[in-house]
Amino acid sequence: MSAHSISLGRPNKQLLTNQLPGIITALKKTLTNAFTIPALSLCLIISSANVYAGPKVLFKTTKGDFVVELEPEKAPKTVENFLNYVNTNFYTGTIFHRVINGFMIQGGGFTKELQEKPTKPPIPSESQNGLKNAKYTIAMARTNNPDSATAQFFINVRDNAMLDYPSRDGFGYTVFGKVISGFETVENIKFAPTTVMNRMADVPSEPIVIQSATVQK
Repeated sequence: MSAHSISLGRPNKQLLTNQLPGIITALKKTLTNAFTIPALSLCLIISSANVYAGPKVLFKTTKGDFVVELEPEKAPKTVENFLNYVNTNFYTGTIFHRVINGFMIQGGGFTKELQEKPTKPPIPSESQNGLKNAKYTIAMARTNNPDSATAQFFINVRDNAMLDYPSRDGFGYTVFGKVISGFETVENIKFAPTTVMNRMADVPSEPIVIQSATVQK
């Protein structure tokens, strides 16, 4: 037999003994992966299904409907306050009284006659919650006092980073949710023609009325 011949005879017992630990380790890895990967995938599926979704509020308006999803974990006091107004039908019959295309649409405080509705006491700002005034988010309107928000809210129709904490006034505006459906309604509202009424600017020429705001079950 030449030096380059390959033997197909009896296997070398010592060679198998030396390779055995590596073979066992490889088998263990194969078996572990066979059970771990499906189990991990199942865990990920279950985890995804259990991702927390906040309360949803359906707004019906004379321009169409839209739904907002709230974030009580990020803005607990703001969401509680907002839902109190929703659950007492406060927003029914109010209007979007300030509409600025390229900025935001604001509502929830005035009647069609531009009479301001009486509200509950103001709430403290939660603008430091990490939520940004991104397009289609909902935030609380306020005066120059950061702790003056009551019922009025606005929906950003563009990314308004200048409203994020800390804004120019050092406080920012509290975001507490986002629109998740009915984007076309928000778009319809932002394009509404506006005028000046009762010394208020940017008032839609034709009232855009909130017919109802209800928590979705």
